[in-house]
Amino acid sequence: QINKMFGTVVVGAGIAGLARIRDLTNPMPSSPSEHLKLIGFVSRRSFGNINEAKQISLEDALRSKEVHTAFISTENRSHEETIRMFLEAGKHVLVEYPMTLSAKAAHELWEMAERKGKVLHVEHIELLTEEYKQLKKEIAGKDLVKGTLHFTGHILDENKAGFPAFSGIARLTWLIDLFGDLTVTSATRIKQEDKNYSRMTVHFQTTNKKPLTWIEERGPGMRREKKINFCFTTGCLEDFPQAPRSTVGLFMQDQNLFAKKLLGQVSKEELAAEKWRILRCLDLAEVIQQHCEQPEKICS
Repeated sequence: QINKMFGTVVVGAGIAGLARIRDLTNPMPSSPSEHLKLIGFVSRRSFGNINEAKQISLEDALRSKEVHTAFISTENRSHEETIRMFLEAGKHVLVEYPMTLSAKAAHELWEMAERKGKVLHVEHIELLTEEYKQLKKEIAGKDLVKGTLHFTGHILDENKAGFPAFSGIARLTWLIDLFGDLTVTSATRIKQEDKNYSRMTVHFQTTNKKPLTWIEERGPGMRREKKINFCFTTGCLEDFPQAPRSTVGLFMQDQNLFAKKLLGQVSKEELAAEKWRILRCLDLAEVIQQHCEQPEKICS
């Protein structure tokens, strides 16, 4: 494994895809990423080359014996189909969150990867930010009384990005990673097409029956930000703790983690915990979507 190189293609040349191409072309010295070799990228648009990276067709990427891994950075809606194609072709896969827009598909693809002995890795850079790492340290060992995580941002095209519980799964991932397993007690959504506005409100309970609320709000002119209010028996936390800037980019940290998996350097326990977290969040996202989409109950 020491000298093994994994030929890699990047599928999709949007913001994330371009970051992936950049990081694959310039891996961190002496990091696991040095075992990844960029063969080319696939895009529906015609680019020719991006830096040293050459554009190749999807068919060539799937067929090529040189390609061992695919980085999938397409719009959310097409993740499922693209993951399936590359797994079927016997390639390892790294995909940006959300892995799929349905829980059933996620479980099927995970089983398929395991059956084929391939690494299926879902990017969750939101867990790699310094801001988050400090927050996690800050609340370690504290007893939650109640909490709220409120995200705002500009509107997304749901045909491409999916329902807000899926497109916003980074927030759900935070809550599960910070507070353990959650149960959905209720979820509603207001959508005003004419105003380009959407607000999803989800109420959870922790395993200790404590209430947590997640609000995902998007509309014109809304700044991309997260507000927290977590109350513990010892007091409330309303601001993020101060955090240093990381010297290593988030996509690079994620790429190193993926390469470590390819090289067999991640423990079975860590892999199992990560699989549980990813699939659990997708299961919950689906439950939330079902709650939001059921017709209003009419109480007589």
